[in-house]
Amino acid sequence: MLSGWAFLMPYAIAVVVLIALPALLNVGYAFTDHTGLTRDPQFVGLDNVRRLMSDAFFLDSLEASLVHVSLSVPLRLLAAVGLGLLLAAPRPGGRLFRTAVYLPTVIPDVALAVLFLWVLNPLYGPLNQLLGLFGHSGFNWLADPATARVGVVLMLMFPIGEGFIVVLAARRMLDNRLYEAASLEGCGPFGQLRRITLPLLAPVLILLAVRDTILTLQVNFVPAYVLTDGRPANATLYLPVYIFDHAFEFSGFAYGALISIVLMVITTVIITALFLVARRWRVFR
Repeated sequence: MLSGWAFLMPYAIAVVVLIALPALLNVGYAFTDHTGLTRDPQFVGLDNVRRLMSDAFFLDSLEASLVHVSLSVPLRLLAAVGLGLLLAAPRPGGRLFRTAVYLPTVIPDVALAVLFLWVLNPLYGPLNQLLGLFGHSGFNWLADPATARVGVVLMLMFPIGEGFIVVLAARRMLDNRLYEAASLEGCGPFGQLRRITLPLLAPVLILLAVRDTILTLQVNFVPAYVLTDGRPANATLYLPVYIFDHAFEFSGFAYGALISIVLMVITTVIITALFLVARRWRVFR
């Protein structure tokens, strides 16, 4: 028992020092006028909260983040699950295909964003050229609010390797005798997917959805900053970008701290809703 606590102690210390204490300090700074510079912060009560309630840019940022999550998380999960199930069975060239799916995940975010600046270029980008083959003139992707949001989602569709590996491993752990029995009962591939694979993988899929929600809400800073810098018309001014702008560009450290609390609350609400849905489906008992 003591040896187990000894192994956990370094992790516990790291959680307290690197997560718990900064979070508490962040809550304290949110009710001050702290600028992040040398002057000692002064307590200002609910002034920052009142400012937040009337901040049109914050509402734009909140809308952009929620729309981004509603698009990105289901599509990323669908791609990871679909490719994981498709490539789980042994097939010629399977290792090559699995490597190709995982490879974009190891590309740094900045490099992937710069690559997509070329992919989404309206003049010579390959995406518009591909659309041209079907008689479409293409889009000015990063100049229109709707297509700019779609462009960020498309970029984040590629680094799905971690979720893909989890689904691949979980599918291979399922007993093949279940599928043999279902086949003998006349259950086809779609029926096996609906009645065996998805119910057995449901806990894994819920955890992947929770993980992707956290990442999508909090780690979309780099693509938005490199691709669009929050533009056009604040369509990609996601909450992490708005927090960065206030904390490090406008010297509004306290206001940025308050927005980061809002971001954590929104993340908690969405994750709680996912778990409540999972309990209703009796995925977790």
